[in-house]
Amino acid sequence: MSEQWIKPSWQNHSAIASLITTRDGGVSQTPYDSLNLGAHVGDDEHSVNRNRALLTQHLPATPVWLEQVHGTDIFDADHWDQSSVPVADAAVTTQPQRVLCIMTADCLPVLLASKGGEVIGIAHAGWRGLAAGIIEKTIQKMKQKLGHDMEIQAFLGPAIGPESFQVGQEVKDIFEQHDPNSSRAFKPCSEPMKYWADIYQLARMRLHSQGVEQVEGGDRCTVKESCFYSYRRDQVTGRMTSLIWIKQL
Repeated sequence: MSEQWIKPSWQNHSAIASLITTRDGGVSQTPYDSLNLGAHVGDDEHSVNRNRALLTQHLPATPVWLEQVHGTDIFDADHWDQSSVPVADAAVTTQPQRVLCIMTADCLPVLLASKGGEVIGIAHAGWRGLAAGIIEKTIQKMKQKLGHDMEIQAFLGPAIGPESFQVGQEVKDIFEQHDPNSSRAFKPCSEPMKYWADIYQLARMRLHSQGVEQVEGGDRCTVKESCFYSYRRDQVTGRMTSLIWIKQL
C-alpha cells in the first residue's frame, strides 16, 4: 500500500496542523514520478503545477513556496504578498492558515511550533544550513515575533539516514568547531577520512542548545525508503514538501 502523506503528531497541540508529502499520488513521469513539487529540477512545468494543485486541495491556503539556496535567510511570512517566491531557507508566521513549506530530497525538514500555537516556523536543514545555524536563527526569529521567550517543540521530517549519509573530514571538522560534542554524530567509514553522519542527531543537538526538549520524528531515511525522493540515491529526481500551519480556531 502506497504512503501518500505523513501527518506528524504534535503532542498536546490542537492548534497546529502539518503534512509531509511522499513521492506518491501525483502526475509526473519517470524519473520524477509522481508527486514532484519542485519546479527547478527539470520536470514538466504542467505536471508540477498539477501536483501543486492536487496538494493545495488538502490545505487551507496556497503554500508560501520558497526559492531555497542552502542559506540561512528567514522569511517573515506575515508580510507575504501571496504571489512572490521569497529567496530563503526558512520561514516563520503568526498568521492562522498561512501555510509554510519547504522542499527536500535528502535534506532535513525541521518543523517548529510554540507550545501555545502562537507562532510556527519551518527550516530547510541540509548540512550546510545546519552548520551555519539555520535552526537557531529560525527559533530566534520566532521568539522575536512574540517579543518574549517561549517553549518550542519540533518535528524532524524524512531525511538521509545515519547509515546512508557519507561525508568527508571537512564536514566533521565544521561541526566540531561549533561544538566538540558533535563528534558523537559521526562514525568512521571503511574509507579513510570518511564518516557516516547522523543529521538527525546533529539537529537534535542544535535544538537542545536552544532549549527545545520535545523533538519528535527523525526516524525515516529518504535513501533507503523508495516512497521518498532522494537526490543522493537517484541524482535526477523530484522533491517532497513539508508543510505546517496554525489552524483557524
